[in-house]
Amino acid sequence: MSHPLHINVELMEHAKGLPIPSYQTDGAAGMDLFAAIDKPIELSPLERILIPTGLKISLPSNMEAQIRPRSGLALKQGITVLNAPGTIDSDYRGEIKILLINLGQNMFKIEHAARVAQLVIAHITQAKLNVVLALDETQRGHGGFGSTNQKV
Repeated sequence: MSHPLHINVELMEHAKGLPIPSYQTDGAAGMDLFAAIDKPIELSPLERILIPTGLKISLPSNMEAQIRPRSGLALKQGITVLNAPGTIDSDYRGEIKILLINLGQNMFKIEHAARVAQLVIAHITQAKLNVVLALDETQRGHGGFGSTNQKV
């Protein structure tokens, strides 16, 4: 069993009393994020909104935090993270906010402490791009989506 990565978090005043994000099962990849709002917010179809979490994090320099949709909200209500996955860089120290959009057909009410997204911590590798005259050949070559006139 690997040792957990310890990440410092700061809870802002409007997050007091909310659960601290945690894994719900041993195999979970993400931790639920909660809406740190003082009154319910109604989200109309196709409307988008930035939801505060009241949470700040300090990540190691080789890590990122990804903000991902909750599959149940997406399936049942059409609520998703618009820029999924949203990226929290290791040098960002501001509040984590979630950009939600209602792709459903009905008004959706977001309550205080509602689980609205999930947080996934991931390793990153920074790359240096090298310009070359030609890339190496592979068996696949240029084949793939977009290689022919396909309707999407």
